[in-house]
Amino acid sequence: MRKLENSELERKSITAFKESKKTPLILVLDDIRSLHNIGSVFRTADAFLIEKIYLCGITATPPNKEIHKTALGATETVVWEHQKNVLEVIENLKKENVTTLAIEQVESAVFLQDFKVEKDKKYALVFGNEVYGVSQEAVALCDGSIEIPQLGTKHSLNISVSAGIVVWDLFSKMNWPQ
Repeated sequence: MRKLENSELERKSITAFKESKKTPLILVLDDIRSLHNIGSVFRTADAFLIEKIYLCGITATPPNKEIHKTALGATETVVWEHQKNVLEVIENLKKENVTTLAIEQVESAVFLQDFKVEKDKKYALVFGNEVYGVSQEAVALCDGSIEIPQLGTKHSLNISVSAGIVVWDLFSKMNWPQ
């Protein structure tokens, strides 16, 4: 076994990325404090051709040196938009027939491994603040909630880790690329 060189990975150019068919997932980041978490989510979004990221509330926006450290250029490929109010973003996505899902521990949440992806549906995944999670108001507005089961003493994962886990799971259930 030999580790591949970067030149062997056949990565897309920025232009090719922008022209590629996107995975029907939208990420909504609400009140994320850590610039490294934001950058990491951008990098995950780039890896899986995510359609768009909404940066809401106090979530910082590119260009930003600290975001760039972990995004490694993904802020140049992934479409993003800043909106002050996450509730308005969720409402507008729902008007566009996007299924909105809070990634949070709530009553009646579906465990990630049990979540069934419906073909030809677009999903928006709402991730909340590192300390407080997704706000109750946003949870109440969403169409549903997904919970990542956890067995240890902690009851939460880092937001960038949660995003990576959920995006990969839904991406694989969508059998992307089709």
